[in-house]
Amino acid sequence: MTNMKISNLLTDEVVLETLGQRLAAARLARQMTQARLAEEAGLSKRTVERIEAGDTSQVSSLIRVLRVLELLDGLNQLVPEAGPRPLDLLKLKGRQRKRASSKSPGPDSDEGWSWGDPE
Repeated sequence: MTNMKISNLLTDEVVLETLGQRLAAARLARQMTQARLAEEAGLSKRTVERIEAGDTSQVSSLIRVLRVLELLDGLNQLVPEAGPRPLDLLKLKGRQRKRASSKSPGPDSDEGWSWGDPE
């Protein structure tokens, strides 16, 4: 297994493979077989094999594996709880934000663009 930092520069396939290798290492550190992990997670052994090989799988299967390996708390770092920015708190005056707003025109907007050359 190589020590590789997961970053935006890696392809999805490489990220999945690296994640699978890390999960396999965590399982082995706990002296656990794939069969035992699968049983405790309520998954098939083949599903655990696929996850560790870096194949795609359902998020719920990953959550089950993380739970058995006692790594589920790591999801808090993976996707931290989004809190409002201080200025947003002032603008919202105690209310909770319900939707996102767009301050700049999106890619499908005609706003800010016109036909022809400026005169």
